[in-house]
Parts: sequence; C-alpha cells; structure tokens
Amino acid sequence: MLVLSRKVGDKLVIDGNIIVEVVKIQGNRISLGIVAPSSVKILRGELTEQQAKAQIVELVVEDGLLMAC
Repeated sequence: MLVLSRKVGDKLVIDGNIIVEVVKIQGNRISLGIVAPSSVKILRGELTEQQAKAQIVELVVEDGLLMAC
C-alpha cells in the first residue's frame, strides 16, 4: 500500500487517466474528487464488502446448500 500525505488542492494521477484531488479536509474527514473514464468502476470500500457478502448469500440460496459458510 502506498501512503501519501496531501493538502487541499493536491492531486494524484493514476495510470495517466484517473485524477484524485483532495477537495476539503474538516476534522477527521476528507472529501475527495475523482475524475476517471466512464469505463472505470468506482465504489466505496464498504460497498464492495457488502456485494461480496450478497454474492455468497446468492450462491447458497441458488444451490440450496451451505457451501459458503
């Protein structure tokens, strides 16, 4: 994992076509702006975890077995 310190207005460029900018810092929260091609899927981390859990539940229901316990 790469860990960087950034200030408001600082940007990161990823793979030449994704830009992440620090828009606001307030207390222990930051706001990020992200510019990326429409083909790039961007999700918050907790959403990807929820999707993974939902897929496991779907598999169990479809198969009728507790294969993913």
